[in-house]
Amino acid sequence: MRDLVKHAEEKIKQQHEATDEIALINQARVLDSYAKHQVADFHFTPSTGYGYDDAGRDTLERIYADVFGGEAALVRNQIVSGTHAIAVALFGVLRPGDELLYITGTPYDTLEEIVGIRGNKKGSLQDFQITYQKVDLHEGSFNKEAIKQAIGPNTKMIGIQRSKGYGDRPSFFIAEIKDIIAYVKSIKSDVVVFVDNCYGEFVETAEPCHVGADLIAGSLIKNPGGGIAKTGGYLVGREDLIELASYRLAAPGIGAEGGASLYTLLDMYQGFFLAPHVVAQSVKGAYYTASLLEEVGMKTEPASTDKRTDLIQAVHFQSAEQMVAFCQAIQHASPINAHVTPTPSYMPGYADDVIMAAGTFVQGASIELTADGPLRPPYAAYVQGGLTYEHIKLAVTKAVEKTFINDSKREAE
Repeated sequence: MRDLVKHAEEKIKQQHEATDEIALINQARVLDSYAKHQVADFHFTPSTGYGYDDAGRDTLERIYADVFGGEAALVRNQIVSGTHAIAVALFGVLRPGDELLYITGTPYDTLEEIVGIRGNKKGSLQDFQITYQKVDLHEGSFNKEAIKQAIGPNTKMIGIQRSKGYGDRPSFFIAEIKDIIAYVKSIKSDVVVFVDNCYGEFVETAEPCHVGADLIAGSLIKNPGGGIAKTGGYLVGREDLIELASYRLAAPGIGAEGGASLYTLLDMYQGFFLAPHVVAQSVKGAYYTASLLEEVGMKTEPASTDKRTDLIQAVHFQSAEQMVAFCQAIQHASPINAHVTPTPSYMPGYADDVIMAAGTFVQGASIELTADGPLRPPYAAYVQGGLTYEHIKLAVTKAVEKTFINDSKREAE
């Protein structure tokens, strides 16, 4: 096992060095923004009740807009997840008769009930007479000809899911997003381009708003929370779109002016400051995960030497049993609930039973090391996050040893 680990790390040495360089650039951008906006300890003071005149909250939103390349932002503890942040964006901007066109194929499972293609459709976009259609990818890339044909007079918003999520397709790099934004704007200049930025923040040196996206959204218990934020989500983009989203999050006439921060600001500030480093730890761990699993003959996506634009590392297994065993081994190497053995079960928003290893300090935090996936062919677990490279290395090594090395020894016996 020691030789496998050594060879796996040697193979990805250059990738680790490149990741550290990206982290330094992103850390400088965050640090410069904190200095620019004169962050001080009084910005951590909690607000209560209506939350009016919350200087800490408002300054943090200016920092998010600054760092992520937008005109304005909403960064709120009242946003309960990345899915909620996306719903705020969609329902905030779209109106009856408008069309949402996703150009990255079927969106992440939890969005299917939002748009109204699964479930009882109550409260979905379809329930509000907002139509939805998608354009499937062609050989893992944007299908420009099909996109051109799909864009019509009612197409108000183009949806792009940056990360593969639970999909069997590549994640999209900022350069690719830049190219497709320019393309759709050449077809319909006033279309709103929305990017689901979950799992992608700080993995590259630019974000979607830097290359023309009108609106992005994500979760604070993923990348930008740095493993510190305990709840919350964000939206960044054009000022007029953020205003519309704020009316959906709160109410018309209140918008971004209301919403008590309570005791969340210190976590959000500190987490965002740590995020470039923590994300780099996760990315380095993803390289290691791919490299070590390739050593035992597994197919990984991306491959160990491929560049990254998100945290997601997909690993393909030969059977549901093998996939479950690997995820259980990750759970047993977690700091929290290591004694628990997860089993496949129903999860809200998903069509299939999901196996989820998540021994995390913050419930469901995908910036912490997790391994999960729906039990459906092809059997793929999605390994993501990790607050420290050392933990990822230890956990993945133990999981590989238990799932592949020890099982092989038992079969030989």
